[in-house]
Amino acid sequence: MKVFVTGIDTGIGKTFISAILTKALNADYFKPIQCGDLENSDSHKVYKWAKAFTHPETFRLKTPQSPHLAASLENQRIRLEDIKIPVTKNHLVIEGAGGLLVPLNDKEYIIDIPKKLNLPVILVCKNYLGSLNHTLLAIEALNERGIKILGLIFNGQPNQASEDFLVKRSGVKKLLNVNHEEIIDESIVEKYSTLLKPRLEKWI
Repeated sequence: MKVFVTGIDTGIGKTFISAILTKALNADYFKPIQCGDLENSDSHKVYKWAKAFTHPETFRLKTPQSPHLAASLENQRIRLEDIKIPVTKNHLVIEGAGGLLVPLNDKEYIIDIPKKLNLPVILVCKNYLGSLNHTLLAIEALNERGIKILGLIFNGQPNQASEDFLVKRSGVKKLLNVNHEEIIDESIVEKYSTLLKPRLEKWI
């Protein structure tokens, strides 16, 4: 199984959820684009939390900005054709950067990665004022491009009414609720991965 993890916004908890997925699947992990925090990158975090094999990033940028801007400031150019699925016999979790319409360059966006690589998506959501709009827009963008959505994972404070509305309106099922955790470590990731694993079995 290969799956692309994306979110309805930046700072939504994609790396935490990616670690949980990686642990649940005993998968490898791949972050094609890392912008900033190179000494404590998302790959470092997933390795620490899930003890997973992490493939090297295609683009490592020092600037903590959107990929197109970070690349421009560092005299680089991100090209979609340079992003390729790593060779592995294992399951693979691939994490995006920011939200779906974060630009890679003048023409391409994060959403074009799962489209080009024919990857199904797990969408990370959070309940906040405006999140219904953000979630439905993200689902609409994925549907318009024919990208399969495996499910929604909600990170943070639960809101049953909002979550039920989104599932009913979109037809996309909820896979998991993850609470806000003050400290994320291997035991926390293990706890949620145990809950998630049975819900992924039909795709494994």
